[in-house]
Amino acid sequence: MRRGRARWAVTVVALLAAATLTACGEQEQPVREVAVELPTAAPVDQPPEAPADAPNEEPPAVAAMGGRPSPSASAKPKPQAKPTRTSTAPLARPQPPTETQVPPAPPKPADEGCKPSYRGTKASQSQVKAALADAAARTYWPTSAPDIRIPSALLKATAWQESGWQSNIIACDGGVGLMQVMPATAEWMNQRFGQSYDIDAYRDNAYLGGTYLAWLTKYIGDMYFESDYRLDASLCTAELNSCLLNAVIAAYNYGHGAVAREGQPLTVPNPQYVRNVRALMTGCECLSF
Repeated sequence: MRRGRARWAVTVVALLAAATLTACGEQEQPVREVAVELPTAAPVDQPPEAPADAPNEEPPAVAAMGGRPSPSASAKPKPQAKPTRTSTAPLARPQPPTETQVPPAPPKPADEGCKPSYRGTKASQSQVKAALADAAARTYWPTSAPDIRIPSALLKATAWQESGWQSNIIACDGGVGLMQVMPATAEWMNQRFGQSYDIDAYRDNAYLGGTYLAWLTKYIGDMYFESDYRLDASLCTAELNSCLLNAVIAAYNYGHGAVAREGQPLTVPNPQYVRNVRALMTGCECLSF
């Protein structure tokens, strides 16, 4: 903590009946600088700064991993202007990506006939529901894109499509757990967002899946939708490449490089997967758990 410098003031007082001058020095107390959000002036240690775009609103189970919500309104980013686009359709010729750090490409499909394996204890439906709700409530880009939110229905539907809400399943291609996160992708996201999530822990797996969806939202939203990050089904038409929601779903399954390519129109290479997830967002039995 920095301190203010003590200053001494000497006041000369003229005494009409005296022939001498007296001086008195008054010392001001040192002033401690404290964080403006504290309710008292008691000195505190400043916590280390988190990465600029570290997710916040951490649930207690992983609060120690960083990314806690801002304790003061003064620390929150200024609201960004609402989208002013006259069309919700993607740009025919995309803008260059703003995210130059990209996750690894997905692995090759597993051999047919391969059966998944299991490890660890399977989380209950209520535990999975709570973890997905926590992941949906987070702000993944608090600095550069605080308006990015992952709909709860999207997280639940994606988890059901990927694993059937089985937190301990290991796919033949290496996908792990609830959100079928690839180990290499998890490692990249932990590094990019300054986290240390455990891919085998069902809560952390939900946050990793949410983090990947949020990254895809920003990456594709900046390129094709002029930073309009709305994952709103009402913006979609019958054409699967018509909206950000469909593009993000497609990229979660096929990777960002198969959907968003510099100089090329937005592509949905896996239409059946997108249709499945979109249908689950409104008709999944998991929504009633």
